[in-house]
Amino acid sequence: MLNHYETVFILTPVLSDEQMKETAAKYKELLVNENAKIVNEELWGMRKLAYTIEKKSSGFYILFEFEAEPTIVEKLHTQFRRDEKVIRYLTTKLDKYATEYAAKRKSVKSNAKEN
Repeated sequence: MLNHYETVFILTPVLSDEQMKETAAKYKELLVNENAKIVNEELWGMRKLAYTIEKKSSGFYILFEFEAEPTIVEKLHTQFRRDEKVIRYLTTKLDKYATEYAAKRKSVKSNAKEN
């Protein structure tokens, strides 16, 4: 049974745009190799943090929305903990209402890009 998940992680701000995109691609590849289906990927870019983390006040935010087996989440978290570039991460399991909301948000965002 596949569950629907959403993961947001924050990368250290000392990375270049190229390094940030490479790191995001690394985690996307990890999910795909574990047979997860990527539903949505958003690179939010550099954002100010609500509070300082490891003496940093900003970071690169990245969101992945995916469908996968529950065991993949622990593998993903293990990789996040081992990576010094990741300063925070959060994975949530989406229920049917959150999944519908995410689909609406994605369609509104894509319509805004077209206009």
